[in-house]
Amino acid sequence: MRALRHALDTQRLHHAYLLTGTRGVGKTTLARILARAVNCLEGVSSAPCGKCAACQEIDAGRFVDYLELDAASNRGVEEMAQLLGDAVYAPTAGRYKVYVIDEVHMLSTHAFNAMLKTLEEPPPHVLFVLATTDAHKVPATVLSRCLQLNLRNLPAPLIAAHLAEVLAQEGVEGEPAALAALGRAAAGSMRDGLSLLEQAIACGAGAVTAPAVQEMLGVVERSELLRIVAALAAGDAAGLVTIADEMALANAPFARTLLDFAALMQRVALAQAGAAADDEADLAQYATQLRPEDLQVYYQIAIHGARDLALAPDPQTGFTMTLLRLLAFAPGEALGTGAPAQARPPQRNEAAPQRAASVPLPHAATPAPKAAAPEAKATTPEPKPAAPEPKPAETSAFDGDWPALARALPVRGLVEQFMQHSELLEQDGVHFRVRVPVRLMGERATVDKVRDALSAHFGLRVKLHVEVGEVGAATADAAAVREAAEQLAQAHAALDVDPVVRSLIDEFEGVVVPGSVRALKSKHKDGDEDA
Repeated sequence: MRALRHALDTQRLHHAYLLTGTRGVGKTTLARILARAVNCLEGVSSAPCGKCAACQEIDAGRFVDYLELDAASNRGVEEMAQLLGDAVYAPTAGRYKVYVIDEVHMLSTHAFNAMLKTLEEPPPHVLFVLATTDAHKVPATVLSRCLQLNLRNLPAPLIAAHLAEVLAQEGVEGEPAALAALGRAAAGSMRDGLSLLEQAIACGAGAVTAPAVQEMLGVVERSELLRIVAALAAGDAAGLVTIADEMALANAPFARTLLDFAALMQRVALAQAGAAADDEADLAQYATQLRPEDLQVYYQIAIHGARDLALAPDPQTGFTMTLLRLLAFAPGEALGTGAPAQARPPQRNEAAPQRAASVPLPHAATPAPKAAAPEAKATTPEPKPAAPEPKPAETSAFDGDWPALARALPVRGLVEQFMQHSELLEQDGVHFRVRVPVRLMGERATVDKVRDALSAHFGLRVKLHVEVGEVGAATADAAAVREAAEQLAQAHAALDVDPVVRSLIDEFEGVVVPGSVRALKSKHKDGDEDA
């Protein structure tokens, strides 16, 4: 509110202010403070005294030159015409007539039209303060005549601190953990926070305690969330199922629990970054046990799990599966570069990977000579391996034609779209680097399926690196478009020399309708089609 303070201190007031923000952030309170600031008997300033007759009457709602109008119940043009009719008269007791219109977006179109002339050329002694929770519903003609001030949601610690002050003034005991929970539950609204505080006092029999607040809000204790984190850090799937069963017996709110767990992951991430609060020392051990990429995955899975609980057979099933999903999905390497570290089988010896690396796919530009294999066999004999080596036909089938390879792979769905719309950038043996046009095709699940299809096709473990960006004309889809255009051109050429078509055109002055020519396709026995 720096702009409003400067305007009051320099006596450069705008004739109309629009206060926007969610419920309970202080729009009406700020309007009353503004009315006190311009009508205070000690002068116009950003710090009204609050003790003079004008300030006290405005707080009590008795000031004759201060009027609050609820647009939700007075939205017609008649009420607005009466209000604007009284605005032309000079103030009776103060410097300014202050008109506060709450929920101004509820006014009818005719009422807004009646306001426009007064807002454009207001009397010098009139100050309009419009308040709304939906600024996008206010006509642009009204917005352009107002100085808009956006009130942000209040931080949870600030709400908790104010609730503590209220309890101190009322002589009511309150636990800091309970007030912190109320501050978070208020979701940025001080009014909601005060309402929850009143309810918490009633539930706690005159005191605000953490157990009573947790029961009232339907949240689980922090220790239960830390049990989940400990089970994840230990990789204990059975422990996670046990925790889910115990929470079900305690009638825990599963959706709220998952969201609280996501918030806890954010606090652990802050602890890793060295920005944790002083009262969160219990998170230090988990900040060292969990990797940053694990925290990001846990956070996303918890949020999506809470959203998808309505789709589960029952809430407990959805909650249990979400906990197991936290353990099942672990971050792997970079996009498209390999399988997750947890999913890789252990290597029995160092010779196996070297053996696999000794049979690479020949590069498209430099195919390996056929005579090299017998020479190598004669000079460096090796014992017969336990598993048969891939056949030469399987390992040398790729000639650099990526569109032809895309047509040869027996894949469907998103994997087929990947092959059709991707472009080969570089190939070195079993290493392929390709580019896809959309990020959906570059997700790990799709890349893994494509890698498996390529590995099955070549008989080797293929390494696939995927980039996201603009592709060129070397894709299977672009090749199919070019082939279709060539077939259509051949069809047009065939029609031009066809004697029957020529006779019809010559004798009956016919024409070939544009767009009516199609290339005929014939099916082979294997199901493939040719034009």
